[in-house]
Amino acid sequence: MPTKSLSLEEIAQEDDQTRLLTELQTSRTGLTKDEVTRRQAQDGPNVLKQIKGASWLTKFTQNFTSMMAILLWVAGAIAFVAQLKELGIAIWLVNIINGLFSFWQEYQAGKETDALSKMLPSYSRVVRDGHDQKVLTSDLVVGDIVKLEEGDNVAADIRILAATQVQVDQSALTGEVNPVNKGAQAIDPTGKNHFEFGDIVFSGTSLVKGNLVGVVVKIGMATDFGKIAELTQQVKEDISPLQKELNTLTKQLSVLAVSIGLIFFLVATLFVHYPLVKSFIFALGMIVAFIPEGLSPTVTLSLAGAIKRMARQNALVKKLASVETLGAASVICSDKTGTLTQNQMTVSSLWTVAKHYQVTGEGYEAKGKVVDGPRQVNEETDADLYELLRGGLLADNA
Repeated sequence: MPTKSLSLEEIAQEDDQTRLLTELQTSRTGLTKDEVTRRQAQDGPNVLKQIKGASWLTKFTQNFTSMMAILLWVAGAIAFVAQLKELGIAIWLVNIINGLFSFWQEYQAGKETDALSKMLPSYSRVVRDGHDQKVLTSDLVVGDIVKLEEGDNVAADIRILAATQVQVDQSALTGEVNPVNKGAQAIDPTGKNHFEFGDIVFSGTSLVKGNLVGVVVKIGMATDFGKIAELTQQVKEDISPLQKELNTLTKQLSVLAVSIGLIFFLVATLFVHYPLVKSFIFALGMIVAFIPEGLSPTVTLSLAGAIKRMARQNALVKKLASVETLGAASVICSDKTGTLTQNQMTVSSLWTVAKHYQVTGEGYEAKGKVVDGPRQVNEETDADLYELLRGGLLADNA
């Protein structure tokens, strides 16, 4: 029997939790193993689906079919016709090497970027068959009873059944970094957007305070976070400003080269009285001479150098041409620190009445030391530091 599909508005305003659980065909003791298997087969995994992008073969081909690359293919062919075999081979080799180099750079950047999405899987604590269990978030189904504590990430849209001083960070969805109070009391959804529903916590958010028990009501692409992800994947790619400029330059060079070749062909034929065949070969040679074979590899190497410099600053770029796009930006508008950063705070200094300590290390990695000037200290050798750290530990629940 399919689970009943309820809107978030219906779920948010339902004040009888027993009736809500009945409509979702679940209970406070959770779902059975067989029911979980059935719902997973029916609704699929709790993941954000990725729109299939271009294949690597397509991406490989694109490096040899840009306007500049086509111009070089044509220039090489013209060189062969003009009996300039060595020049034709050189032009084609430049094009092939440049295309292979561009593809390799983008392939490496793509692998590094994809690796970010293959981090250790996150888990959720659920109640199934009356017992607490730890399961992969991708295995969550509608009707699962979930328990969340301070610091936990929310992996699905969840209707709160019981809560203790819950505050949620919804900045990933709304851009607002101030925590939002949440509770189990039903609300009137009239005139409110989903993120204002006080009895629902949303996928993509995190608990900054309190703990709760709730029932999963939406998973995967059916969540509001999934809908946002779908919208971002529907954005059409546009060529970068650099590519636009190169395309324009390529057209101008093509017109210029062909025009000059035609002029020299007419001059050689009408005024110098060269035979037609020789005049034609001479004109083709002039056309090839006006094609800047070195422009494409020069641009590629410049962009590759920029990518390597950015990589040293932990910035990954998937497409070579995208490097220049940032350089074309004249104004960058940003809203609130939490939207741009990871919302992580790291201790860098400690103060007591008598001393000022420096703390080394970055992020949440447990590496670093406490120094007092040039001297490394610890809580065993410094009584003031011991009392300060002890007080901080007792006042903290991380």
